[in-house]
Amino acid sequence: MEKIMIKYLSDKIDKLEYIDGKSDWIDLRASEEVSLKSGEFKLIPLGVCMKLPEGYEAHIVPRSSTYKNFGIIQANHCGIVDGSYCGDEDMWMMPVIAMRDTVIHVNDRICQFRIFKNQPQIVFEEKDTLGGENRGGFGSTGKA
Repeated sequence: MEKIMIKYLSDKIDKLEYIDGKSDWIDLRASEEVSLKSGEFKLIPLGVCMKLPEGYEAHIVPRSSTYKNFGIIQANHCGIVDGSYCGDEDMWMMPVIAMRDTVIHVNDRICQFRIFKNQPQIVFEEKDTLGGENRGGFGSTGKA
């Protein structure tokens, strides 16, 4: 079992928990109240710093209900936290754009994360042909 060292920068948010059997994504919460006007961008503080296990990175995405509940979208669509972002003040944040006027309250669950192993080192080998069947282009199943 992997361990993640965590430092909470707010005592106003619930502690993170892994709920076995429900989902392997872990909810993150706003650690400050944030008011946004439609079209406005802000970084929402999540109140935690973490040191990931060696060879892992974290992917942060909105919860499925985030847009419905708050009218925000994540500006970078998927946030990546690499293993080097592990200092005592390296607070995780969620960059958002408001699609309507909204208020996010302290402890609201607005996003989620999971960890992935880092990509292995790769080498690109250039070829004149790949030997696969031509499917017909972008977005095509190759069927008429």
